[in-house]
Formats: sequence, structure tokens, C-alpha cells
Amino acid sequence: MVVQSPLEFILKRDRLVVLAGLAGVTVLAWVYLFVLAADMSGMNMGGAMTSMQVKPWSGLDFLLMFLMWAVMMIGMMVPSAAPMILLFALFARKKREENKPYVPVGAFASGYLIVWTAFSAVAVVLQWGLEQATLLSPMMVSASPYLGGSLLIAAGIYQFTPLKNVCLKHCRSPFGFIALHWRPGAWGGLRMGIHHGAFCVGCCWVMMTLLFVGGVMNLLWVAAIAAFVLVEKVLPRGPLTGRITGVALVGWGLWLLVSALA
Repeated sequence: MVVQSPLEFILKRDRLVVLAGLAGVTVLAWVYLFVLAADMSGMNMGGAMTSMQVKPWSGLDFLLMFLMWAVMMIGMMVPSAAPMILLFALFARKKREENKPYVPVGAFASGYLIVWTAFSAVAVVLQWGLEQATLLSPMMVSASPYLGGSLLIAAGIYQFTPLKNVCLKHCRSPFGFIALHWRPGAWGGLRMGIHHGAFCVGCCWVMMTLLFVGGVMNLLWVAAIAAFVLVEKVLPRGPLTGRITGVALVGWGLWLLVSALA
């Protein structure tokens, strides 16, 4: 009987370790969002939130909003990226066992999260602009049916664009992505993660603007969008679900615009 060291035991079960890490990060992100949503709801009921929103943002306001968006993107996107990251861990282990140059899984995951962190910075600037134009309510939800309707229609139409299809194809083909983009070493893994994250943002960025329609801190709405992203990327009928959802979003948006004009 061969006795394994603790390190050997862990290395041979790296996918379980990675899965546990992804699950832990996702749970922590959602716990943070639940606590933040509860705090913001309490502030709004007390009237403090309303007064806070009418004054110009400070540097601290930008920082806190950026942190909120970054954590939210982790909670929403890590589950849909899990299949790719787990497959990546399998490839890395095989390379390591063959004494070939391999890529640390952490480098790949870090590259992926860097891209969504950059997206979070853009989202904060967009939120600030909408708020300065008085198009968002104190609870960060669209205060204009024209804005809400336009975002819904844009998200629905985007589901049928060539860019959406190309990005979704890459997100749904982890084997193909790894075979085509494999780079050895930590820097190579970081680049691969950034590349995959860019495809992921290209696939989902318009859908993320719908957070302004249902409410950035409406966690049921946040969870619904995250679930849609997961279904579209992972399940066999994901692309069909995306197209059906696109039609529904366009219809919803048109209804909002017509109702506003009536």
C-alpha cells in the first residue's frame, strides 16, 4: 500500500479543491450582497438613502460602489465560469503529471476576474452618469420608462447579433478554447483568463445593463440574470433559451415605451 503525502492527496483531487474554492467565493459574494442590500434597504426606509443620493459622489462613494459591483460580478459570473475553470484544472494536472509546462489554475481564474473587475469600473461610471441625469431612483433602479424600455430592447436585440453568437460559442466550448489558446506558465494562464473573460463580457455585457431596470440591489433580479447566464452558457438548449428570452425582452421593452407614450 502506497502512503500518499497530504500534498500528493490534494494534487490528485485538485478539481475538488477548485470546486470548493469556487463555491466558497460565490457564497461569500452573495452573503456580502445580502448584507449590503439589507443595509441599503434600512437606510432608504429611514430617509437617509434619499438624501445621500442627491449630493455629488465623493471618492469614497465611487470606491464603495466599485466594490459592490466587483463582488456582484463575482457572485453572478463565477458559477457560469466553473465548467471552464474545472476543465482547465484537469488540463493543468495532466500537464504537470507529464512533467510538461503547465498553468496555475489561480492565474487563469485571476485573469478572468480582472476583466470583470474592469467591467465593474465601467458600470460604476455608467451608474454615476445615469444618477446625475436623474434616471435612477435612490435604490438604483430606472426612474424612466424610456430608459428601462430602451435597455430591454437593446438586450433583446443583442441576443441575435453576430458578436453575441461568437462570444457565446467560445464560452460554451471550453475544450476548443483551451486547445486553441493554451499558454504555459503563470503569465500565459493570466493571458488565457483575460482572453476568456473578454469573451464572457462580450457575451453578457448588455444583459448586465438590465440590472438598472430591475434594480442593482434587487437580489431576486440579480439572481434571475445570473441564472439566465448560467443556463445560456452551460445547458444544451442554452442558445435557444437566449433567443426566446431576447424576443421576450424586446416585447417587454416595447410595452414599457408604448405605455409611457399612452
